[in-house]
Amino acid sequence: MNKVYYIKNTGTDYQQLGRDALRLLKEVIRETKHQFTKEVPIKVHFGEKGNKTFIPAICYDEIIHYLKETGVSPYYIETNVLYRGARTTKEQHIETAKKHGFTQIPIIIADGDIGTDYYEVPIDKEYIKKCKIGKEFSKFPQFIVMSHFKGHGGAGFGGALKQLAMGFASRGGKLEQHSGIAPIVNGDKCISCGLCVDKCDFEAIQIAPKAIIDGEKCVGCAGCIAVCPEGAIKNTWGGSNFFEKLAEYAYGAAKDKDIIYISFVHNITKDCDCVGTAMELIAENIGILAGKDPVALDTACLDLVQKSSGEKLFEKGRATLHHAEKIGLGRMDYQLIEID
Repeated sequence: MNKVYYIKNTGTDYQQLGRDALRLLKEVIRETKHQFTKEVPIKVHFGEKGNKTFIPAICYDEIIHYLKETGVSPYYIETNVLYRGARTTKEQHIETAKKHGFTQIPIIIADGDIGTDYYEVPIDKEYIKKCKIGKEFSKFPQFIVMSHFKGHGGAGFGGALKQLAMGFASRGGKLEQHSGIAPIVNGDKCISCGLCVDKCDFEAIQIAPKAIIDGEKCVGCAGCIAVCPEGAIKNTWGGSNFFEKLAEYAYGAAKDKDIIYISFVHNITKDCDCVGTAMELIAENIGILAGKDPVALDTACLDLVQKSSGEKLFEKGRATLHHAEKIGLGRMDYQLIEID
C-alpha cells in the first residue's frame, strides 16, 4: 500500500499553500530517500487566457527557492495544447505563462514551436503501442509533477494522471488519446491556402478544391491544426476508450522516470484550467497531497473531494484509475498520512 501525504488547508492564502507544498515535498524526500539530479523540471499548467482558477505562480515559489538552495536548477515544463487558443504555439504559450506570473524560472515548451516535436516511448499496451511524448522530456530523468485537482468534461477529473497523459504528450499524442483518428476539415471555413499541405511531412493532405486529409497517411501529429489560419481543421473530442488511452499515455510518460507528485485540491471547478473563462467553485478547498504513486494520489484526491462534498463528483474518472492499476502504473489502495 503506497503512502500519500496530506496537509489540510481550506483557506485562500496562496503563500501558505506554497509553504505547505514544500513541507510535503520534504516529507516525500525524507521518507523515500529521494535524491535530485542537477536539473529538475517542474511540470505545471499555466492556465488558459481568461481562466481565473488555475493554481497561481506564487504557489510554486517555496519549492523553487528550496531547489535552488540545494543546488538544483529548476525549470517549468509544459506542452502546447491541441485546440486553438492562447497556448497553441510555443510563442503564445510562453507569453500567456508570463502574463499569469510564471516568471521565476526558465520555461521549456517540450514539444516545440507548434507541438510537433516528440519522441516515441514504446509501451505495447492494449490501445497504445507507442506514446508520442514531447521531445524535451527525453532529456531529463526526474520531474516534479504539480497538478491542480479539479473536474474535466471528458476525463471526469484532472490530476496527476492527466498531467502525465495530456501534459507530457505532444500534439499528436493528445490527438491519439482523444480520438485516434485524423483531424477533420470544415470545408465552409477552408480557404484553400495550402499551409496545411506545406506543413504535413507525410503527404496526407491535398487541396481538391478544399483541404482533404487522408486518414490512412495521417500520423496524427496535428501540426495542420496549429497552422490553419481560419481554424478550419479540428480534432474530434472524446473518441472510444478515452479513459484507457489516458491511463496508457500516463504510463508512457512516467516510464523510466523518477517523479514526485504534488496535487493542489483547491479552486475545485467543474471543468479544467484549459477553459478560458471564469468558473464557479463547486466544492470546498481541501488541501495538498503528495506521493510517488500517481494512481494512489489521484484516488486519494478523488475520495477526499467526494467525502467533503457528499456527492459522487468526477466519478466517471475512476475508470482511468482502474485501467492505470491494471497496466501496472500504480495502485488504487493507499495509506493517507496527514501532516500536522
